[in-house]
Formats: sequence, C-alpha cells, structure tokens
Amino acid sequence: MTFNFEQVHNYYERLVFEEVVQRAAQYPGFTNDMLADVSCVALNRLPARYVRHDVDMMFYLTEQERQAIELSLEEVLSFAFRFVGERSAKTAPEA
Repeated sequence: MTFNFEQVHNYYERLVFEEVVQRAAQYPGFTNDMLADVSCVALNRLPARYVRHDVDMMFYLTEQERQAIELSLEEVLSFAFRFVGERSAKTAPEA
C-alpha cells in the first residue's frame, strides 16, 4: 500500500509566507535569512492547523473565526518582525 501525504500542510504556512513577503519592503535591513526567521517565529506562535486543501478550511470557518485568524496573523507577524529585528541588532558587529 502506498501513502501520499504531499497535500497535507499547515494552513497557516501560506498565509504567513505571503504576509512576510508583502511586509518585507517595510524592513529593508532584513536579509532573506531574517525573513525566514520571522516566518518561523510567527508560525511557532500559531496553532497548527493541518489540512489537505485550503479551500476546505475556509469553507468551514465562521466569519468570527476568519476575523480571529486575521487578528492572530497581525499579532504574531508584528511580534515576529520586532523579535527578529531586536535579536539581530543585539548580535550585529559594532563598527
């Protein structure tokens, strides 16, 4: 028997990645590695919601749940950009 789990993914991954890309221009000093760190920090602060198809998740959400997801994304992304920025500033070599 063959199993195929390629479609299974964390629902929040795509949302976080897209938001990080959109916000990257607001953080010109962030490297690609820092943006990847932002994504990791944000995803680690969100609950894992594994799905096969994103559309299935959206279909079953209430309007309140959609709004809660949007608020959660805003909070975790703001935190993650701040967190990574502060950590990078502390470890940057002094000129």
